[in-house]
Amino acid sequence: MKIRVLGSAAGGGFPQWNCNCHNCHRFRHQKFPGTSRTQSSIAVSTDDNRWLLFNVSPDIRAQLEAFPAIQPKEGVRGTGIHAIVLIDSQIDHATGLLLLREGKPLDVYCTEMVKQDLSAGFPIFNILAHYCTVRHHPLPIDGSAFTVPGIDDLRFFSQALKSKAPPYSPHRDNPHEGDNIGVVIEQISTGKKAFYSPGLGAIEPHVLAAMQDSDCVMVDGTFWTDDEMVVQGISQKRARQIGHLPQSGAGGMIECLNGIGDKRKILIHINNTNPILDEHSAERGVLDGHGIEVAYDGMEIVL
Repeated sequence: MKIRVLGSAAGGGFPQWNCNCHNCHRFRHQKFPGTSRTQSSIAVSTDDNRWLLFNVSPDIRAQLEAFPAIQPKEGVRGTGIHAIVLIDSQIDHATGLLLLREGKPLDVYCTEMVKQDLSAGFPIFNILAHYCTVRHHPLPIDGSAFTVPGIDDLRFFSQALKSKAPPYSPHRDNPHEGDNIGVVIEQISTGKKAFYSPGLGAIEPHVLAAMQDSDCVMVDGTFWTDDEMVVQGISQKRARQIGHLPQSGAGGMIECLNGIGDKRKILIHINNTNPILDEHSAERGVLDGHGIEVAYDGMEIVL
């Protein structure tokens, strides 16, 4: 199985268009030891021909142009995108669907809660009905398996995570199971597994079990500290308040990843304020010491 990181940043990308934080300022003045990043999404395949997208960010056009394997190969129109899985209904994970409107009907796999949000609060599905149309396929939220016809030799297990729906959701203040999911991706022929969860606010028992059972985990790398946005004067909300487990501190992502055994550990969905984007930072050195990688656009994982 091959996993391609199309985008590795949190909403807004890096540098963020209106941000003058320490990272973004230095990047724009060519004083930053690190690379730019688009908003998070991955693609998975076993044949380098048919690809399953996980999330479709607003940066999808640039991401596809940077990835020859998924570009049209035959005929006047074509694509290597076979189907799409939406982890949630957040703007930075779903807006890119609108940029795929010129193609054939989109096969979209998502939970009932995500479908409701994208049909009401942010009615992308309704808009696309006037263009390519969307064929919705419901996802389980109890860890049950599902397959995607045409994506050979892979099966998937999706499970609900503690989270909040997006601000525009009709049930924003009334969380439902299925607002956000984590997915285990398994290659049937080899038994190799990857766990993907770009938005992870708590390590619940079923989440820990999925991580321990996987050969590679790609998990929430949004913030380094819980008060990162507060300290930088950007927001009064802490990481955990908006559904992201910070890397550092007691009970943080580093502590969790240290406890799941010897496997590949990758942080994805990294906010522009996070010091780990600086490849020479002390925080990046801490991750290196723990054997934890930082995803970047174009990264490829082969299991």
